[in-house]
Amino acid sequence: MADHNFDVVILGGGSGGYAAALRSAQLGKSVALIEKDKLGGTCLHRGCIPTKALLHSAEVADVTREAANFGVSANLVGIDMPAVNKYRDGIVDRLYKGLSGLVASKNITVVAGEGRMVGPKTIQVGDDNYTGVNVVLASGSYSRSLPGLQIGGRVITSEHALQLNFVPNKAIVLGGGVIGVEFASIWKSFGTEVTIVEGLSHLVPNEDEAVSKGLERAFRKRGIDFKLGVRFSGVEQSEHGVVVSLEDGTKLEAELLLVAVGRGPNTAGLGYEEQGVNMDRGFVLTNDRLQTNLPGVYAAGDIVPGLQLAHRGFQQGIFIAEEIAGLNPVAIDETGIPKVTYCEPEVASVGLSEAKAAETYGAENISTYEYNLGGNGKSQILGTAGFIKLVRRNNGPVIGVHMIGSRVGEQIGEAQLIVNWEAYPEDVATLIHAHPTMNEAIGEAHLALAGKPLHAHA
Repeated sequence: MADHNFDVVILGGGSGGYAAALRSAQLGKSVALIEKDKLGGTCLHRGCIPTKALLHSAEVADVTREAANFGVSANLVGIDMPAVNKYRDGIVDRLYKGLSGLVASKNITVVAGEGRMVGPKTIQVGDDNYTGVNVVLASGSYSRSLPGLQIGGRVITSEHALQLNFVPNKAIVLGGGVIGVEFASIWKSFGTEVTIVEGLSHLVPNEDEAVSKGLERAFRKRGIDFKLGVRFSGVEQSEHGVVVSLEDGTKLEAELLLVAVGRGPNTAGLGYEEQGVNMDRGFVLTNDRLQTNLPGVYAAGDIVPGLQLAHRGFQQGIFIAEEIAGLNPVAIDETGIPKVTYCEPEVASVGLSEAKAAETYGAENISTYEYNLGGNGKSQILGTAGFIKLVRRNNGPVIGVHMIGSRVGEQIGEAQLIVNWEAYPEDVATLIHAHPTMNEAIGEAHLALAGKPLHAHA
């Protein structure tokens, strides 16, 4: 049994872990980064990057199918899934090589193997112990299922869905959150008949209700079926497909059932509880400095209650490295974290929904405005519909931006600056937005909310 000592020992090489490692090394700390699989974690290998690659292939399929609308003669012959997967894997491989090279160029000891907490500041990997002055727990998440719902055969998770080498004729998606609507969108573009089953009353239920309704309208138009406010009760599978039963007695048949009911914290069996780390239903509890109840032990990413987003993990990793180095970074405001769902049309938001804002400040103290993309030149060129909804405090700053439409994810950068810098609509109204871009829709929305609409009916 060999003992190794470092300033910072990090368990998990995903978004939170590798960001903490890179920033700690930059700040002159000796770092051990322990990862049982590949650097980059879920996001790079089984999540954000590969799904967005498939969504781009899906967009190309849709554009080809609709090419005649743009005066281009083209026929969609079919979807070659092995070639789609090769394109996707090429992107993942290039990013993985880049990340591995970046980490290798720093003062970071990468330890390949499964780590387990065996002391308040010690992680054991095989026969070796890695002890840190500080420890960062960043062990990530896994695809959850429902009690009694066994994954296997034709009942799959997003990890399995990414590896399919065929396009299903018919699929049922259990869960209308981010992962569910993204896969439903991909499969529909590839020619699959899709039904989403969501127990709550809306698709993407964590978004502003207006956006949820907008996505439901768009999905209806695309021919994506969905059952809302009805719960799953069981599934039977045969050699040829699945039969899904819902609590209202409905039975649905398909080739596959994708279980997309969210992600759980990957903490079981890692020794956290035995070492006295405060936990709640598998999540690691921290204060706003991301410290656990154990001195010098921090946690980042999907194991910390809150939004399970790669960019939140990055930011938390950087924050922890700076906290350890004594830089006293500003605590991360969770409401200021931008969210994007990359289905077609895209959904993007930052800050408070109208309902949350009314709850926080009182309905009489807020106002909202919706700018329809019908008035935006670039949106008309692209053939997309949707809107930008602003929520502001009366005589105060913009506290929420909610968007739906093709490529609105690319607009979230300015939106999160507006919300996080507490800009007033009047501040944004004086900024010039280039024409014709989708981005000027943000400018138009703020002009209207500032009481001087230009290309809008206010």
